[in-house]
Amino acid sequence: MSDTKNRKKIPTTLLFGAASIALLLASSSAPVHAKALAKVNGVEITDEDLKLAMDDLGPGIPRQLEGKARESYVLDFLIDEQLVVQKAQADKLSETPDFAKKLAYLRDKALMETLLSNIAKSAATEPAIKLAYDEAAKNQKPDTEFHAHHILLPTEEEAKTALKRVRGGEAFDKVAGELSKDPGAKGGDLGWFTKDRMVPEFGEAASKLEPGQISEPVKTQFGWHIIKLDEKRPKTFPPLDQVKDQVARYVVQKAQSELVVKLREGAKIERLDQPPETTKPEDKKK
Repeated sequence: MSDTKNRKKIPTTLLFGAASIALLLASSSAPVHAKALAKVNGVEITDEDLKLAMDDLGPGIPRQLEGKARESYVLDFLIDEQLVVQKAQADKLSETPDFAKKLAYLRDKALMETLLSNIAKSAATEPAIKLAYDEAAKNQKPDTEFHAHHILLPTEEEAKTALKRVRGGEAFDKVAGELSKDPGAKGGDLGWFTKDRMVPEFGEAASKLEPGQISEPVKTQFGWHIIKLDEKRPKTFPPLDQVKDQVARYVVQKAQSELVVKLREGAKIERLDQPPETTKPEDKKK
C-alpha cells in the first residue's frame, strides 16, 4: 500500500525546479552499480538520481533537514516528480514542439554548465589560489583602519546636548544607548572601518581624531554625529585561510570569463536584433 498519506507534502514549487531539468536530461537507464531506492509504477529511482537531485536542489531543501531526513525529503520529491513526469508522458507532452524547444535549450544549458564546471575544477588549484592571493596582497595600498563609537541624532542641538554629557564624564556607550538613532550600532560601536567605507564627512572627521578624542557635531546625510575614536591601526591583508573561499571563487570566475572571451574572439557573431551600423559620409572620404 502506498505511504503517500503519511509523507509530508512536497512543495509544488519544487516539482518543476532545477532537478526536474537535470533528471530530464539524464539517461533513462540507471548505471549498473546504482542502487534502487524506490519504484514508481515500475520506474526505478536510484541513489545516483538522489545524489544528482540533492546537488541540484541545494538551497531549495529546508535548512533544518539533515542526514537521512534530508535524503528522505529529496526522495519524496523525486517520487512526486516521477508521478508528474509519467502523467506528462501519458498526455504526450514530450511530443509537442514547445517541449522540443525547451529540451534543446536545457540541453545547451546543461552542456554549458558542465564545461564551466570542468573549467572550475581545473582552475581552482592550490598554486593558482596562492598566486592570486599573493598578487592581491602585493597590490593592496597602505591604508589605516579606525575603531570608533558614534552617537547619531536628528538635530545639531540634540547632538550638542549629547556632546556636553560625554565631555562631562558620562560613558560614551551609555549616552549612545540612550540617545543614538542608529539601531545597528550597539552602544554606538561601529567596529573597524577604513575612511572610504564611511560617507565623506564622517570618514574625514574620524580620520582627523586621535585615539580617545571626541569630535564636535558632524553633519551627514543621516543626521548629526558625535564621534569618539577608540583605536587606529595599519590595515593588514587577511591571512589566506580566512579568504581562501573568496580567492578560489575569483580564480574560477576569472578562468571562466577568459574562456568566454577567447571563444567570442574566435567566433563570428551576428546580432540580428540590432540595426546595422551606418557609415557616415565623412567616414567614406577618409
